[in-house]
Amino acid sequence: MRLNFVTTASLVVLAIVALSFWWSPILWTLLLVLPLVGLGVFDVYQSPRAIRRNFPIWGRLRYVMEDLRPKIYQYFVESDTDGKPFSRIHRNVIYQRAKRQMDTVPFGTQLDVYENNYEWLNHSIKALSMKTIDTDPRVLVGGPDCKQPYSASVYNISAMSYGSLSKNAIMAFNEGALLGNFAHNTGEGSISDHHLRGGDLIWQIGTGYFGCRYPDGTFNPDAFREKAILPTVKMIEIKLSQGAKPGHGGMLPGSKVSEEIARIRLVEVGKNVDSPSYHSAFTTPLEFVAFIKKLRELSDGKPIGFKLCIGHKSEFVAICKAMVQTKIYPDFITVDGGEGGTGAAPLEFSNHVGMPLRNALAFVYDALTGFDLKRHIKIIASGKVTNGFDLVKNFALGADMCNSARGMMIAIGCIQALECNKNTCPTGVATQNPKLVRGLVVEDKKKRVANFHNETVKSASELLAAAGLKHPSDIHRVYIQRRISPDKVLTYLDSYPYIPNGSLLQEPYAKQFETIMAISSAESFTPNFDNLDWDNLAWARKPLSN
Repeated sequence: MRLNFVTTASLVVLAIVALSFWWSPILWTLLLVLPLVGLGVFDVYQSPRAIRRNFPIWGRLRYVMEDLRPKIYQYFVESDTDGKPFSRIHRNVIYQRAKRQMDTVPFGTQLDVYENNYEWLNHSIKALSMKTIDTDPRVLVGGPDCKQPYSASVYNISAMSYGSLSKNAIMAFNEGALLGNFAHNTGEGSISDHHLRGGDLIWQIGTGYFGCRYPDGTFNPDAFREKAILPTVKMIEIKLSQGAKPGHGGMLPGSKVSEEIARIRLVEVGKNVDSPSYHSAFTTPLEFVAFIKKLRELSDGKPIGFKLCIGHKSEFVAICKAMVQTKIYPDFITVDGGEGGTGAAPLEFSNHVGMPLRNALAFVYDALTGFDLKRHIKIIASGKVTNGFDLVKNFALGADMCNSARGMMIAIGCIQALECNKNTCPTGVATQNPKLVRGLVVEDKKKRVANFHNETVKSASELLAAAGLKHPSDIHRVYIQRRISPDKVLTYLDSYPYIPNGSLLQEPYAKQFETIMAISSAESFTPNFDNLDWDNLAWARKPLSN
């Protein structure tokens, strides 16, 4: 192909020059031909791209088609049920509810109800009247040591930082939260001016302690208190891990650390900023619950909780043991599923690290129940929660409330272009490009956020009423059915059986918790296998090797 290019280019140029002796205007075509020839020559001699080197000029079409492929697939190829991570059906209902348009569907479901993992809700002959249901159920967050409990909506905006999202997106979220009377999680990037638009805030603190750190990156209690006592900060969340990339730290390049970002996060302008994969303020479960107590005191008794994506179950049980030992309880726990994630993440972490939400939520609820801690602690579920049925499923598994990140992004215009990590988001949501950000009009989008929230909660309330239930806390795992094969259906109760309240405070433990209880300790996050009965578990021992 390179020889063909050289031959063709030479012949075309020579032909134009020859014809110019009879018709001189043809020389104008060299304005088009010569740049193409130059581009082809460059392709021949460059080394990184084999396709372009072997197929000058034409090889560049591959990269054009790669760029166009997701767009062509989304608009012309995929069906209404195929799109990933959110299908067209799910995106459409978000758009419709955000705009207060008709959100009903004609001619029956498009889902295959006999496909594995199809799920449904058991309705009741004695359903409740839709006219009498509470379309804005609230949950009071605050345990025995909380002095400023917060009445929260059952559906709130999940953690997304300013910097990852544009200032207009953050302002739309916060003003929408004010309109709809629900909460907006700041993400670990701290509280920016754009968060302070009147909406209730859940201030998230990550491993970098942004907004409450000393120059060396350790926790600064004075800086924390300064923000924690702000009237709009209603709850404070310690982020242990997130569904997008659990166990993976990050680094904000110095090129992105502007004066504004530096002021918000308490870092140096133009310097790389590490966000470690672990916390420096504590190293053991006992130190962790002591840190919770410290934050509650510094914030004058506001609800303090933590967020995690479940990894080793023994680590969460170790935290529960520390709670029981010290009688220090978080006011809430956010369970982030491994399928969640607005944050850009390595493929392996996004696809294969972290427990999915359904399993994690059931485990956390059962562990808290087993230690008789659930009565003090509210559970928030986070991970692809975008419609009323998603809410109801999570309520059935044990959640008191739910958070949504991508659902809220779609509500303000996200088209799932999958360019969140490129600073090229075409809708101005996940970019810092001012030309793109300008397209997102806060006055319009804040109403859509509020509408989407209100209509989604209303939908969940109507589903509960159809099942004969008044409040999300009334639902039981037996209400949700899931097909696991063409002829077999299990309820959530079958898949995730409850354990008795207080059953983990003394032996014998529930069978699924026996090993976890043996290897976990309030003194360390590291499991201790010395307490296991290896005579009965010889099959589980790893053979030693040189």
